Amino acid sequence: MRRRMLLSSLALLPLATTAVRAATPLKAVATFSILADMVRQVGQDRVAVTGLVPPDGDAHVYQPRPADLRAVAQAQLLVENGLGLEGWMQRMGSAAEFRGVRVIAAEKVTPRTMTEDGQVATDPHAWQDPRNGVLYAQAIAAGLAKADPDHAEAYQDASARVVAEIRKMDAWIEAQFAPIPPARRRIITTHDAFGYYGARYGIELLAAEGLSTEAEPSARAIAALIAQIKREQVHAVFLENMTDPRIARMLAKESGAVLGGTVYSDALSPPNGPAPTYLAMLRHNTTLFARAMTGT
Repeated sequence: MRRRMLLSSLALLPLATTAVRAATPLKAVATFSILADMVRQVGQDRVAVTGLVPPDGDAHVYQPRPADLRAVAQAQLLVENGLGLEGWMQRMGSAAEFRGVRVIAAEKVTPRTMTEDGQVATDPHAWQDPRNGVLYAQAIAAGLAKADPDHAEAYQDASARVVAEIRKMDAWIEAQFAPIPPARRRIITTHDAFGYYGARYGIELLAAEGLSTEAEPSARAIAALIAQIKREQVHAVFLENMTDPRIARMLAKESGAVLGGTVYSDALSPPNGPAPTYLAMLRHNTTLFARAMTGT
């Protein structure tokens, strides 16, 4: 009798091991909070996501910590933006000897370029156009399916739902700006991160800083921007959650424009803030921009 019970127990071990393996979430690392949210939305409860740059953090100037190196080394999936945003990531991935699936979320994006100080620079903030957000979600789903092929269909189904929500948000944003005359579609931000957004919705963008927050704007550049704000009668200046607010306050004070509120470009808000997810970020920013353009 004891022998039969022992054999029965041993026979069940492979099933128990399989069940434990199936219940263990896939370990994923995303370089900053917007990507981390997208991985969570597509991966659902099958994925445990670690975001390196936290909410309200600045991916341009981030300094990785030892804990980040460990997280990357243990991850099965690594998701980064690309387009030159995370200059620190290449060194870190090599140092961690990452062996999992690597996803460049913006790989299929048609990048925008801008001229900065006489040099052509690639704009990395592609997620600000929801159509690119669709490409991000699809790239993440493909990476998850490669890292965890047993649940590939579930990831594709979740991605389809996320894509539908992003497209619905894109249509809603278009509807908010449709009644606003093109001449009033102007916004001022402290960091030039909304180029894709502006191109998508026909908005003229002015910014005190360039594509990266690493360089401080010169006094000459700020003076020229103040003159332009006055000349074109731009009504509001927007703070960004991960940049120094003093620049926006100075622009508003010297030009007579009002501070239009805090918008989110490179990072989400904490969970209790107004932009804890990618879709909430798009809705929040659009609401503030449209309100400033219409003077409501």
